[in-house]
Amino acid sequence: MTESTWHTLRRGLALSPELYQGLAGTLALAVAMTAGRAAVPVAIQRGIDDGLRAPGGPDLGAIASIATVTGLILLGSMVSGYFMMTRLFKVSENALAAVRARVFRHIHDLSMLHVQAERRGALVSRATTDVDQITSFLQWNGVVLLTCIGQTLVTATVMLFYSWRLTLVVLLVFAPVVWVVRSCMRRLGQAYALVRLRSANMLSVISESVAGAEVIRAYQVSARTAERLDDAVDGFRAATNRASRLTVTAYSIGELATGCALAAVVAIGVMSGVDGAMGAGEITAFLFLVTLFALPAQVAGEMLNEMLNAIAGWRRVLDVLDLKPQVADPVDGVELPPGPIDVTFSDVWFAYPGTEKMVLKNISLDIPARTRLAVVGATGAGKTTLAKLLTRLADPERGEVRLAGVPVTQISSASLRRRVVMVPQDGFLFRGTIADNVRFGHSVDVAEVFAQLGLDDWVNGLPKGIDTAISERGHGLSAGERQLVALARAHAARPDLLVLDEATSAVDAATERRLAIALDAAARGRTTITIAHRITTAARADEIIVVDDGQIVQRGSHTELIEDQGSIYAFLHAAWVATVSFSA
Repeated sequence: MTESTWHTLRRGLALSPELYQGLAGTLALAVAMTAGRAAVPVAIQRGIDDGLRAPGGPDLGAIASIATVTGLILLGSMVSGYFMMTRLFKVSENALAAVRARVFRHIHDLSMLHVQAERRGALVSRATTDVDQITSFLQWNGVVLLTCIGQTLVTATVMLFYSWRLTLVVLLVFAPVVWVVRSCMRRLGQAYALVRLRSANMLSVISESVAGAEVIRAYQVSARTAERLDDAVDGFRAATNRASRLTVTAYSIGELATGCALAAVVAIGVMSGVDGAMGAGEITAFLFLVTLFALPAQVAGEMLNEMLNAIAGWRRVLDVLDLKPQVADPVDGVELPPGPIDVTFSDVWFAYPGTEKMVLKNISLDIPARTRLAVVGATGAGKTTLAKLLTRLADPERGEVRLAGVPVTQISSASLRRRVVMVPQDGFLFRGTIADNVRFGHSVDVAEVFAQLGLDDWVNGLPKGIDTAISERGHGLSAGERQLVALARAHAARPDLLVLDEATSAVDAATERRLAIALDAAARGRTTITIAHRITTAARADEIIVVDDGQIVQRGSHTELIEDQGSIYAFLHAAWVATVSFSA
């Protein structure tokens, strides 16, 4: 194996110490299981030499005794094999379930900026198909591997007992196979790394095509989508075929070595028989033993295939675990002090990873507790970035964000998520019922939550009220209705700071009125910061800040800002008035 492969294997096994539990016992069971296989050639030799070729003619009693003992040995071998496989399956499943959970948790710990930059299917494949590949290898080929180890040890020992010269011949014939396998490892490792990469790419394309099926049909790009999928499938197939060709080469060499070993044993064994050094039974038994000894070499190609595929999957899993979260939970994180939360931005600058342009520049802002603040500005001005820094989905390049006087980088994630809740623009909902989504993480009276927000008339008008079923991503509800449920879920969390990212950006007039009433109720008694797309939303706030090109250029109430003729807010307000007048 190459150093890289060994390094990956060691690190992968270090992630799963459960795999070492009872390993000695499992290996002992493997040796016991293969002892039964080695007993068959010995039984054949004894049956020929002591039974069929007995001095006084065939001895049926001896043959019966040999058959009985061999049967008992085979029964013990079968029982040993059963317990070996049971132990191996249980240990490997427990170990890799822990790995899968760790990868899943680590992906959630990564910065949202990193997760959003990755292809969804590529990340999903790390915790699913890549770990599945490792599991498959350990459970099925792990059995074969242990069996081969035990079989090699047992048969080599028995072969030495019969003839050390013939055993040496067999070892010399198989020595080149070991060298060839070692030389193939590097190329096979690279080939299977490409296989796992192409598999993740194919999964990403399929996932994206399924999620975007409506858009694909609407724009009549099914042919183009099918072409992308065909390219992904062809790429995976080509990578798999290349790896398979290398595997077949290793398998063929093993087959050739087996044939050469058998031919050498026959030639030398016959000469030994002529000289009287070995009997017919011994030569026959040795040929059977050579076949058993050669089995690991014959299946080495397939084992190599699965092992390197698994190691490639392990390497991809380790690549994810090696990623350091850009926003890490502080080691000695503190709790936010109880009570209302005020917000302070002190000379905050921010640029997204991989870019040099500062999205936010010199932002300094004080927001008193229980204030209802609206943030407005053109697309790309930096409004949503402010919300991300406030909720610590990202950390500033320079400067500091403080909540209740505590820097957000010093607040424990548990305390921050418990006290600060953000409602994103898309209002993501999970498969289940409306009640399931509102109770997400909190045990509450769902009907009471909707009543507090003034939404009880709407939810009671649905086919099954709060028990109305919704599908993945909230399909079955309109965009505005999804926002109503998302707002109810946020209110149910009882946060002290509520951040709303353009909650009314994609709703009709009737839903906007409902949302406005619900937002007023949700904002009562807590600090609320709304990324406002509509002037009607901003106008209801206690105070408004206007962001332009990453800087705060205006601050004040709705009335104060529209009186500042020529300002950005006055322009936005005039554009909104013109739009309303045109619609009317």
